[in-house]
Amino acid sequence: MFQGCYTALITPFTADGDVDSETLRRLVEFQIVQGVSGILAVGTTGESATLNWDEHSEVIEKIANYTDGRCQVIAGTGSNSVAETMEHTREIEDAGVDGILLVEPYYNGPSSIEIRREYMGPVAEEFAELEVIPYVIPGRSGTQLLPEDLALLHKNYDNINTVKEASGSLDNVRRTRDCCGDGLSILSGNDGQTHAMLVDEDIKGSGAVSVMSNLMPGGVQAMAEAGVKGDREEADRLNEAMTPLFECVSVKTQESSPYGKRLCKSRNPLPVKTLMSILGMHSGCVRPPLGKMTRQGLDRLLEAARGVWDENPQLLAPISEHFNVDVGKRLHDASCAEGLVYEEL
Repeated sequence: MFQGCYTALITPFTADGDVDSETLRRLVEFQIVQGVSGILAVGTTGESATLNWDEHSEVIEKIANYTDGRCQVIAGTGSNSVAETMEHTREIEDAGVDGILLVEPYYNGPSSIEIRREYMGPVAEEFAELEVIPYVIPGRSGTQLLPEDLALLHKNYDNINTVKEASGSLDNVRRTRDCCGDGLSILSGNDGQTHAMLVDEDIKGSGAVSVMSNLMPGGVQAMAEAGVKGDREEADRLNEAMTPLFECVSVKTQESSPYGKRLCKSRNPLPVKTLMSILGMHSGCVRPPLGKMTRQGLDRLLEAARGVWDENPQLLAPISEHFNVDVGKRLHDASCAEGLVYEEL
């Protein structure tokens, strides 16, 4: 059973752009000390799109080794090629992971029936000893595994009992619960909708695969536990406290150009990784084509983080102890953000 907070862990890089194994170990330890239920290795937040397959396997195996059974580990092995997914899953199936996450096939755009019959089903059959977690995220994949086909997968395969739901539609999630029944664990894939999925009686969410738990693992875990237990007051309180940062998983701004204004959307994991760098968590840069935030976007991110620190410092205070930094000071020290924004657009 997958229940609670599963941190979609960022992948830290060295100044040369290589995977930073020592920082990865430290980040994993931070999550475990803060009591998360598990870690997602090499999801979207872990920059799966720009890791090569050797790096995928390396990061998954290292995280499984570092956790050493102290929390669950989910490995992101999905792709838009079923052959690649099969090969990659085979490489890590003995690494000690508890499940694999299969993102919908991006770009090629199969129908929901094709996703079920040609992708999710065959992988679940081939790797019957691993829990297979479909990842519904049409905003990035350009296609969607629909609740009706998810229900058939859940019915026909003993190892499909959880979904990561990032459709953005609570109605879709309610339909998923209606089709699949109470035996399916629904994990929110959108930080901003986790609370709603936990407290909605027609959804009965089990937790979240969270981005901002890279920064607030204890808080997100506590909210998930409160929601599952039915402690609405505590779930409400924690959600309100963390919402400013939940709203910064992606940061949208209007930026000027010689030809007029244009939308700039700093998408996950750029904001969270930028803030982690500012706070001294040694996350490193993102890989191109992701780059830097704008000054306006960074100001919005810092305003949210400062608000959380001022109103609920206990949510970010564990960073100070684990990484030996002064969170409050770094949030107001402009030098900590040097090199992290585009000075010219």
